[in-house]
Amino acid sequence: MTGKERVLATLNHQKTDRVPWIPFTGVHAGALKGYSATEVLTDSQKLYESLMEAYKLYQPDALPVVFDLQIEAEILGCKLVWADEAPPSVADHPLEETTDLPCECLMPTRESGRIPFVLDVMSKMKASVGDDIALYGLICGPFTLASHLRGNNLFMDMILDEDYVHKLMEFTTTVSLKMVDLYLEAGMDVIAVVDPLVSQISPEHFTELCHESFKTVYDYIRAKGAKSSFFVCGNATRQLEVMCKTGPDSISIDENVDMKSAKEITDSYNIAIGGNIPLTTLMLHGTQQENMKFVVNMLDTLSHDNLIIAPGCDMPYAVPADNSIGIAQAILETDAVREMVKNYEAPKEDIHVELPDYASLERPLVEAFTLDSATCAACTYMMGAMNVAKEHFGDRIDLVEYKFTEKENIARCVKMGVKNLPCVYVNGELKWSSIIPSREELFKTIEGLL
Repeated sequence: MTGKERVLATLNHQKTDRVPWIPFTGVHAGALKGYSATEVLTDSQKLYESLMEAYKLYQPDALPVVFDLQIEAEILGCKLVWADEAPPSVADHPLEETTDLPCECLMPTRESGRIPFVLDVMSKMKASVGDDIALYGLICGPFTLASHLRGNNLFMDMILDEDYVHKLMEFTTTVSLKMVDLYLEAGMDVIAVVDPLVSQISPEHFTELCHESFKTVYDYIRAKGAKSSFFVCGNATRQLEVMCKTGPDSISIDENVDMKSAKEITDSYNIAIGGNIPLTTLMLHGTQQENMKFVVNMLDTLSHDNLIIAPGCDMPYAVPADNSIGIAQAILETDAVREMVKNYEAPKEDIHVELPDYASLERPLVEAFTLDSATCAACTYMMGAMNVAKEHFGDRIDLVEYKFTEKENIARCVKMGVKNLPCVYVNGELKWSSIIPSREELFKTIEGLL
């Protein structure tokens, strides 16, 4: 089977010769050619060269063409902050001070924003490898796009103004459908709806405010004869059932979710599942043997039907190429790799971390544990809520972010007993885990400690 046949067969719930492997290279592809994240997200030739290098090195069954959740937001008026080793982040929110909806004239077209760049690289990839591997077109999901437009006020709207949220979601859903059309016309085989913020709300809010939007998008993709994937980041365990009910062909999860338990749920709906190789502890900071052993263990403990092996989300820029090559080898030559790593023990790093003396704090201490608020949308909005609190309370509170991309902070998470990201501790006590608090709830919690 070709990689493309293997992926499409999996999404059609058919038997395959082996489990498909999809490295979500994102801006990491640029690192393989020495290009910055900004370069590969604005220059189609540089991104094309980078993707072809990933294709050559990682032997994938599919590749995402562009992994950037800010493309639609930029078209709709959000200003972006660019970085060398991460996708851009949204710097402002056009609807933060108004409940008006964006003008229909801003709907994406072939000429909007960076769409010409995206379609150009899609055309190049389709011509070069489109018969061999499946190509994924990634769009920003309607709920995360609504957050880009409205900012953290959206979470208060969900409580106080559901009618407005419904109207905003109708608008962002229409944007999603426009993007689907553009990417399917460009020859994409799978449309991945990437919506990390879904993990930060309750299943009840999802069902009431988001279900119809996502179901509309997946039904539309299916009617167009293509396949779909529902990407979510963070601890989406409580959301899996309601996500399945929207009808995607597959769901992709990260390391915050137990893969075995998640697969039991998706299997009950006959939906394929992908993930959840840890991005930082394993792919970024682990050894090649650790990566190989993790994947072999996945293959040995999970049923292979409806299964895709992939990173939990887009790979960090600086992931060593050898680690992804090792993952590919573990999938392509599982028996040999199993024997190779059966006695391997990962080296233990002794990183000393000093925790604050929480009993003797001068003022309330808010600690946000994130994957990285500059690259993870769920973390961005969790940290955004904390920054609002800092602006309000000023020097009366202390605020610190611990990014999981740094080894010392990984050790800190272990010592603190952090289970899921993003989460927030106040005075050493876990207050919010994978759910963004409303402004009212956040302020009330802090005021109770002043």
